[in-house]
Amino acid sequence: MPDPAVPPTPAVPLAALLAREDLALRRIAGPSDPALVIHAAHTSEMSDPYPYLLGGELLLTAGVHIPAAADTGAYFDAYVSRIVAAGGAALGFGLAPVHDTVPPALVAACDRHGLPLLEVPPQTPFTAVARAVWQLLARARLAELRRVSEAQQSLAAAAARPDPVPSVLRQLAQRLGGRATLYGPEGIGIASAGREPDPAVHDALAELTEIVRPSGPGTPTSATHATADTHLAAYALGSGFVLALATPGREPGDHTIASVAAVLLTLLTGEQHSGSGATRTAALVRLLLGGTAEEVAPLLGEGGAWFVVHACPNDLRDRPSPEARGPARPAAGPPDIVATTALGAALGSPLIDPAGDVVQLLVPADREPAPLPGWTLGVSAPVPAEQLPAAAAQAARALARARATRAPLVRHGTRAGLDALVPREDAEAHARALLGPLAEHPALAETLRTWLSLHGSWDRTAVALSVHRNTVRQRIARCARLLDAELDDPDVRMELWFALRQR
Repeated sequence: MPDPAVPPTPAVPLAALLAREDLALRRIAGPSDPALVIHAAHTSEMSDPYPYLLGGELLLTAGVHIPAAADTGAYFDAYVSRIVAAGGAALGFGLAPVHDTVPPALVAACDRHGLPLLEVPPQTPFTAVARAVWQLLARARLAELRRVSEAQQSLAAAAARPDPVPSVLRQLAQRLGGRATLYGPEGIGIASAGREPDPAVHDALAELTEIVRPSGPGTPTSATHATADTHLAAYALGSGFVLALATPGREPGDHTIASVAAVLLTLLTGEQHSGSGATRTAALVRLLLGGTAEEVAPLLGEGGAWFVVHACPNDLRDRPSPEARGPARPAAGPPDIVATTALGAALGSPLIDPAGDVVQLLVPADREPAPLPGWTLGVSAPVPAEQLPAAAAQAARALARARATRAPLVRHGTRAGLDALVPREDAEAHARALLGPLAEHPALAETLRTWLSLHGSWDRTAVALSVHRNTVRQRIARCARLLDAELDDPDVRMELWFALRQR
C-alpha cells in the first residue's frame, strides 16, 4: 500500500514538541525515531477518526469515546489501526478530566502498530499543544520561504555569470543537496553538477528524462519517481533539452527551486539552440567597431521596424515621491533578472536593458505590446532603426503618462497632428524661439511638458516626476515668469504644447 498523503507543507520534528518544557509532554509508547515529524494538531473524541484526518497529524484525545464495558484490547487495537491507516503521525492522550492514567491496552496497541503515544499532563490544555504546533510550523514555514528566496537569488546570479549553464547547475545541486544534470536533445548528458549517483540511479534518471522529452500532444512537462533513498525528477526545457535531478529527499520548497532553475535553463538553452545569442553578440561588436543602428538592426530580428518599450513594476509605479516618502521608508529596488527575463519573454523579445528602475526593450514591430499584470508600460510608435533614439524618448514620455494616470499601458500617439501642417524646419525654429528662456533649465521644460500633458494636474505631475506637488507649482510659476506667458490661457497652452513636441 502506498504511504498516506500528507499536506505539502514544512513539517516539524515530534522531538521539538517533546522538548517544550512548558507542555511537559512525555512519550510512553511507540517508536522514538528522531526523524518522526508532524504537520498539524487535531482534537477528536470520535471512536473512528479516520474520515477526519488528512495525514501527518498529532491526534489529541481525552478518551471520552472509550466504552465503559467492552473488550478494551480489541477496541484500542481497532482504534489505533485506523489512526495509522489514515496517516496519523502520533497520538496524544490527556489525563484529565476522564482518565487518571493512560489505559495500558492503549499503550500496548500503540507499541504494536508503531504509533508514538504522548501523555498530556492535566495542567496542559489541548489548545496549548495545538498553539505550540502552530508556532513550530510557522517557524518552519518562514525558514523554508527564506531558503527558497535565497536559492532564487543565487540561481539568478548564477545565470548572469559568464558560464551560466554550469553555474546554474552547480547552484541547483548545492541547494538541493543532490545531482543536477542537463540532457541535450539527443538524450546525452551535456553538463552536470553535484554528487555522482549510483549507476542504477543514473540509469533510472536517464529513463525518466525520456518521459518528458517532446514526442507529440499530451507529453508531460515534468515527471518524478522515488527509489528507496533517492527522489528523481525531470523537467522539459524546450528544444529537446531536459533538466534531471537526483536528491536524497523532497522538501516542500524543492519544487519551487527546481522550477526557477528550469525557467532559467530554458532561456539559456533556447538562446544557445537558436543562435540568437551569437547574433546579438555580433550586433554589439559591429556597433562597437563603428557600425550604425540601421546596419546592425537586421542582425537582431526580422523586419526593419521596432517598438521601444519602457517598463516599470507596479510597486515602483505606486511609490511616492522622495519628499512625500520621508527618510524612514526605504525605496523599492529595481526588478531582478528573473522578472526582467520573464517580461522580455512575455513581450516576445530577448533585447532587454534593465536600466535602473526602468526596463528598456526593443520589440519587433510585428509583435504588438499588450498590457501585462504587474507592469506599467510606455510604448513608442513603430520606427526604423535609425529613429530608435527618438522612439526611446517617446516611450519614456508614454511611461511617465502611464505612471501618472495609473494606466497599465500608454502608447505614443500616431494620429496626425497640427505639426503635420507646418514644415519641420519652421516648427523647430518657432519652438527654439518660444522656448528659448527655458533652454538652460531642462528640468523646467520637462515639468512644463508633463504638466501640460496631464491637463494641469499638480498631483499627477508630481507622481510622474517623483517630486512633491509644491515643487511642481514652483517650477510652473517660474516657467510662466521666464516665458512671460499666462498659462491659464488655453491658446497659450496649445502653442507651448506644440513647441514642446518639436524638441
